[in-house]
Amino acid sequence: MKEDENLNVPDEELDNIVVLNDENGEEVSFEFLDIIELDGEEYVILLPIEDEDTDDAGEVVILRIEDTENEEEESYVSVDDENILNKVFEMFKEKFKDEFNFIDED
Repeated sequence: MKEDENLNVPDEELDNIVVLNDENGEEVSFEFLDIIELDGEEYVILLPIEDEDTDDAGEVVILRIEDTENEEEESYVSVDDENILNKVFEMFKEKFKDEFNFIDED
C-alpha cells in the first residue's frame, strides 16, 4: 500500500474513515457505515477501503463496540456468533435497503 494513497480523499469523506490495526499489526482503513443496536449491545458496520478487484470487495465488517476506561475511546471486538452477525446484518440491510444494492449469495 502506498503511503500517499489517501491524499486525494476530500475532507468531508475523511470524517467517516476509521483506521484499525489488523491481527498482523497493519493499519487497515474502513468507511464507517452505521451503528446497529441489538439486545443492549452496539455493533459497528464498516466497509473496508480496498481495491475493488479483490474477492471480498463490498463485504462489510461487523464488530461489537466495547467501552474503555477512557470515556472518549471505544474498542471494537470481533463477533464469533454467526446468529448475531446475521441478525445485525439483516437489520442493517433493512435500514439501508433504499441506499445500497445488496446481493444475496446462496
